[in-house]
Amino acid sequence: MTNAPQNAKASRAVTILVHGRNETPEKMLAVAERFSLPDMTFVTVTAPGGSWYPESFLAPLEKNQPHLDNAIATLNQMVRDLEAKGHARSQIALLGFSQGACLACEAMYRAGGAWGALIAFTGGLIGPPEMKWSASNEEKRSLAETPIFLGTSDVDAWVPLSRVQQTAAAFEQRGARVELTVYPNLEHLVSDEEIAAARPLLAALLES
Repeated sequence: MTNAPQNAKASRAVTILVHGRNETPEKMLAVAERFSLPDMTFVTVTAPGGSWYPESFLAPLEKNQPHLDNAIATLNQMVRDLEAKGHARSQIALLGFSQGACLACEAMYRAGGAWGALIAFTGGLIGPPEMKWSASNEEKRSLAETPIFLGTSDVDAWVPLSRVQQTAAAFEQRGARVELTVYPNLEHLVSDEEIAAARPLLAALLES
């Protein structure tokens, strides 16, 4: 797994781009360009063999180990490296699509804290259909009103709408500010409507 800065105009705000299964960082950079935020610093991360974990995100957790924990550790290390360079976590956003969106959701949910933003295009928290998420009293404000955008389809073949709805509820229990938008009959892609809806979250980081 590797990562590399992608914007010569380095800013205090950084967005980590997390690609989907069998996708590439270059495809995520193409998504990033559609935001038209030249002052945002985008960094990419690459999954070994093109996949963050081998099975569906709805498989029993043990079926995706140790790959899942390794992938989360990679994201966490990237965040620590950015913090060491002077970027506060409140200035760091995670942005993923499909499997990358699932990984971004899972990493942020486990980490807690005040983040810049989470943008998950067609993704949700990882675990089998019977998985439940509940926040303890100590966790209920742990995401400190982190802004989160979840965009998804009502007919996606890989990411059920019900899981995205569960994800929204789980993040709200942890104190995040969640916007969930469902796009009827959306194909498995990032639509222009999703870009427009999520853009204010990243633009706000550049103004903070």
